Amino acid sequence: MSRPSTRPSSAYPSRSGTPSLRDVVHGVMKIFHHEKESEAHQIFRQQVGHQPKPALGGLPQTVNPDEETVPGIEHPGSTGVIYCSDRAIANGFNYANSHEWANLGQGAPEVGPIPNAPPRPDSIPMPVDSLEYAPTTGVKALREAVANLYNDNYRKGKASQYTYENVCIVPGGRAGLSRVAAVIGDVYCSYQVPDYTAYDQVLSAFKRLVPVPTALDPKNKYRLDIEQTKKDILSQGLAVVLASNPRNPTGQVIAGKDLKELVSLSRDNTTIILDEFYSWYIYPDSEKDIGKSISSAEYVEDVNTDSVVIIDGLTKNWRLPGWRICWVIGPKNLITALSQSGSFLDGGANHPMQLAAVPLLEPERVRIEKTALQKHFKAKRDHVLKRLHALHLDVDVPPQATFYIWLNLEKLPPPLNNGLTFFEELLKEQTIVIPGIFFDINPAHRRNLFNSPCHHYVRLSFGPPIADLDKGIDAIGRVVANARMGGTKKMGHSYKKSLESNSGIHI
Repeated sequence: MSRPSTRPSSAYPSRSGTPSLRDVVHGVMKIFHHEKESEAHQIFRQQVGHQPKPALGGLPQTVNPDEETVPGIEHPGSTGVIYCSDRAIANGFNYANSHEWANLGQGAPEVGPIPNAPPRPDSIPMPVDSLEYAPTTGVKALREAVANLYNDNYRKGKASQYTYENVCIVPGGRAGLSRVAAVIGDVYCSYQVPDYTAYDQVLSAFKRLVPVPTALDPKNKYRLDIEQTKKDILSQGLAVVLASNPRNPTGQVIAGKDLKELVSLSRDNTTIILDEFYSWYIYPDSEKDIGKSISSAEYVEDVNTDSVVIIDGLTKNWRLPGWRICWVIGPKNLITALSQSGSFLDGGANHPMQLAAVPLLEPERVRIEKTALQKHFKAKRDHVLKRLHALHLDVDVPPQATFYIWLNLEKLPPPLNNGLTFFEELLKEQTIVIPGIFFDINPAHRRNLFNSPCHHYVRLSFGPPIADLDKGIDAIGRVVANARMGGTKKMGHSYKKSLESNSGIHI
């Protein structure tokens, strides 16, 4: 009868005692310290526009033939959703089979009917006049409807009221942001990390804006410190503050006293630009507060002298992303400037869709829509948080607004504990999320990705229907369970680089 071994168990799977070369290689693969050691990160860097850019005033980079096939053309880099869609396509996703995938990366809400909401639009009238160009500032009837809605929701009893002259209709939120950026002079522009991915491209493309970052602290629930912002305005000469509110991707919101103080900065030679696309996606604890929304418009004293710029539209709140009807609200002289920038940037929004949007902004209809939306999306938020909790993936700072969850992966086994690798592993399970590094607004792309404050995060969207959410969370559960059971050796490498390496896939 053999004696039981008293030798301690080995950390190396191939044999006890001294590690084999294979064991050492697998050990190194598990823990990455620099982006050059990670296949997922190298795939990201190889995407055109994602290479580090030269320092300001430094020597230009060597021409990259993959990026600069047309003389003088420079790729700005893709937003998170575009990059992730391209990587999903390389892994077999196409729009014909999209129902087989769970897209928790999408920055759009579900567009179908939801309980107790008004009927969805199902037809678009097209009077002959609507076949003409619309003004670059938009159709007057829609501009009036937007002004009336904001006055009804946020400015009752105030002497200063918005009129159509304070509203510019634009073909999408990015178009609105670009119009605004095009009319800003040579100034220092404050932005926060993390924030909406498109700000990276705007701050890269519009060179007159000098970006000045502020890193938001998760220990402080990503709160924007208004007192520190005031100090930065004085010490750094900030002329513009750009922010999303409610906050994408953290799901937090600047409200009440903080929002009032932020707006007050506009009366002291600082322009406040607020992206308010998620202003209806507020999840109050009390049932009596359901149906209320957030906007800086509530705290503007004079609509023509307070330099507050609001960007919003039908995309998120009305759940009509395909309409591409949005607006910019601000002082009259801003709207005049936006008319001029729009004439060469985008030419204006779709005329028939503008006319079709007018009845959707009727205040009573909006009240019903807001209430239904908040109840439906709050239930989805709670469902996803409960399911993540069951997977031991508790969210550090649960969302109070938007339809996003900012998920910290640091406690997962390496290499699954960073956003890009987590994303690539989920693609194998036909699930899409957005790696956190896309919300690190880093216009020069020079920072080692492993040093990004967003590196260990992913953004999950609970915008899709609940069946898609469950499909995606099931996939997350499989990947996480595999990693916790020691399956990390198969992770972090052997990713499909392109469609060419994915035979039989047709787009």
